[in-house]
Amino acid sequence: MDLRESPDDAAFRSEARGWLEASLAGEFAEARGLGRAGNEHEGRELRIAWERHLGRHGWSCVGWPASAGGRGATMAQQVIWNEEYVRADAPARVGVMGEGLLGPTLIAYGTPEQKDRFLEPIRLGTELWCQGYSEPDAGSDLANVQTRAVLDGDEWVIEGQKVWTSYAQWADWCFVVVRTDPGQTRHRGLSYLLVPMDQPGIEVRPIRQLTGTAEFNEVFFDGARTAADMVVGAVDDGWRVALATLAFERGVGLLGDVVHFRRQLDHLLEVARANGAANDPVARQRLSEVWARLYVLRLNTLRSLTGVEGPTASPQASISKLFWASWHRDMGELAMDVLGARAMAPGGDPVEAELARVFLFSRSDTIYGGSNEIQRNIIGERVLGLPPEPKAAAG
Repeated sequence: MDLRESPDDAAFRSEARGWLEASLAGEFAEARGLGRAGNEHEGRELRIAWERHLGRHGWSCVGWPASAGGRGATMAQQVIWNEEYVRADAPARVGVMGEGLLGPTLIAYGTPEQKDRFLEPIRLGTELWCQGYSEPDAGSDLANVQTRAVLDGDEWVIEGQKVWTSYAQWADWCFVVVRTDPGQTRHRGLSYLLVPMDQPGIEVRPIRQLTGTAEFNEVFFDGARTAADMVVGAVDDGWRVALATLAFERGVGLLGDVVHFRRQLDHLLEVARANGAANDPVARQRLSEVWARLYVLRLNTLRSLTGVEGPTASPQASISKLFWASWHRDMGELAMDVLGARAMAPGGDPVEAELARVFLFSRSDTIYGGSNEIQRNIIGERVLGLPPEPKAAAG
């Protein structure tokens, strides 16, 4: 693994850094830092305007091919863009579901008509998306989907429930995995539908988090409709398309998250030095450990992306998910110990408030995207070749 940047990549970094610094001034100066984990409700209108600013200037969808409106950036350049974006303290993106998940899926599997209809609004930030995968009995076990769709003339009619749907309250569209062949079970007979959210047959109920915010939602489909041609891939072949969508979560964005994690850790170190916790041998050892683990996380993520262009879906990705989610949770717990009694009432101190929010919100890191337990099962069975976990007998 060669961590040195090529001249082209160095020039790309310089261009990205300069554009971000120039753009995060004037009307967008107040957008810096808005909408981080646990605060996704912050500055929605300003962040939507920022999303459209990115699109107009060619800085959204940088990894999409030029034929789809993107920059055709290499994997290394996508990493650079994510790193520079976080270093500039740019606001959290509102179009991540469309740009990072649905867009690449449509580029790979969509019809020409679907690409013409949806890619440009995603790139320009004029339509926002959410993901309808998890259900009460089909969380990490996605193949157990029970939400169903029946073709009625030239429309699909959808009945069922999704849960843990991020940003559903703000989304214009949802890509939904549904069962279209009731005679099939597990991964067979599923289809991948594109469904408009603004219609009478859809109800969104927020799920309140420990932070007091509601980034996740329950979504109820009660006779919701979408056009017959809103199927991505073939009818009853949605499992393959759904897995492809998951494969586009490649870890490029994780390098940006690592920069953000490092900023949180630097804040924690500042607090520890200021209140004397850094002088305690046990606390100092724990602080050193989380610093070292974060450094390992960055190097391992870079290694996993080396030589990769395009989607990857290797089970080794579970190692990275398990590692970073556990690290973030552990750092949050350490932050509470360093803050001591002040952790209970951080008051108006922005750094203390941020660390308290990290502690609360990081509980979800070990659940969404596949819980830690599921990640360990995948690693054990599909990476290490261990016997599968015993399944409960059918009742």
